[in-house]
Amino acid sequence: MLLHVQRIAVPFEYPVYFTEGVFSPSNDDLASAVSAREPQRRHRVLPVIDGGVAAAWPSLAEDIARYVGAHADRLSLVAEPIVVPGGEAAKNDDAATAALQARLDALGMDRQSFVMIVGGGAVLDMAGYAAATVHRGVRVVRIPTTVLAQADSGVGVKNGVNAFGKKNLLGTFAPPFAVLIDPRFLETLSLRDKVAGMAEAVKVALIRDARLFSWLTERAPALASGSLAPLAELVRRSAEIHLQHIATAGDPFELGSARPLDFGHWAAHKLESLTKHRLRHGEAVAIGIAIDTVYAALAGLCSGATAAAVLTTLEALGFALWDDALALTRGAGERGERGERLCVLDGLDEFREHLGGELTVTLLEDVGRAREVHAMEERHIVAAIARLRERAGRRPSHAPAGAAGAARS
Repeated sequence: MLLHVQRIAVPFEYPVYFTEGVFSPSNDDLASAVSAREPQRRHRVLPVIDGGVAAAWPSLAEDIARYVGAHADRLSLVAEPIVVPGGEAAKNDDAATAALQARLDALGMDRQSFVMIVGGGAVLDMAGYAAATVHRGVRVVRIPTTVLAQADSGVGVKNGVNAFGKKNLLGTFAPPFAVLIDPRFLETLSLRDKVAGMAEAVKVALIRDARLFSWLTERAPALASGSLAPLAELVRRSAEIHLQHIATAGDPFELGSARPLDFGHWAAHKLESLTKHRLRHGEAVAIGIAIDTVYAALAGLCSGATAAAVLTTLEALGFALWDDALALTRGAGERGERGERLCVLDGLDEFREHLGGELTVTLLEDVGRAREVHAMEERHIVAAIARLRERAGRRPSHAPAGAAGAARS
């Protein structure tokens, strides 16, 4: 037998700019990011814009054209911006992905051209997937426009679309060429979307940084009101933790089954599909974090005081920790079980499949300290959900103006 072991080391590097007025002609960051590797070249750029952002910022296409014109020695606009549906609709419609891929082909976008994606996390996911699959990878510059995308997904290396009723079933690992984070985009968001995006910051604080969690707790009133200054700081601190994890955890492309940044996500992904995406991703993540935190307390992994602090902070930020989709059940015999079973529990099986066969769930031992487990007791999950329902019943009937009001059925 002849055996040859091929070893290839490919370093990835991409800058993340925290800037302001990214499309102001006097701001050089975007032009510098695009031309960093080949400063003498004029680079072809095609903007893809989230429909929600385009509606909230009517002059955006003109601002981009003006910016490219001001930096014409380094940038060239391939065509008018392509506007795609915003929100989860972007990831649920395979025709939208195919249409974007066809457009990239028709415009002659090659592997040295740039797709500049301006939008929320779902549009970054879908357009990034389209770009990654044309010529095995057209360069991408991300300009995330939501709290969630700026603080979390927009600085990562993943993209994808939903398919066959499953979250992110199709996708690639494709690091961006550059990311530019501009807090001015947060001004265009509704309060609900500002609040929803904070869930991922709570997530990274709980598993990585107790000081950030304390900061979130202290500033919860200002954050819940949508104040931009603390939101911008939340974005920066959360993004930095996310970037540090990708760079130092040793598994940036998730070859293993450990996914600490998916804390709270097994239930969240299922809740999104059960509600047909009525719940924002961040709203579902907040509920998923609450379920897993109460579970950890019931299983003896963390203290009741820790669990209470997590739930209180989530609610203070504006999250509802109960949605009627949690009570949905399947009848006996549908998958061989006896009696009725909560539909959300199917999320564990789907999460296991997504991880590659072995279940690995991150649970809290304390704020800032997490543990990975490979099994969860269904009785404790059911009890945790029951406690959240009971807690919701004790809260005032009026909901706050942020995500909490939107998360009730």
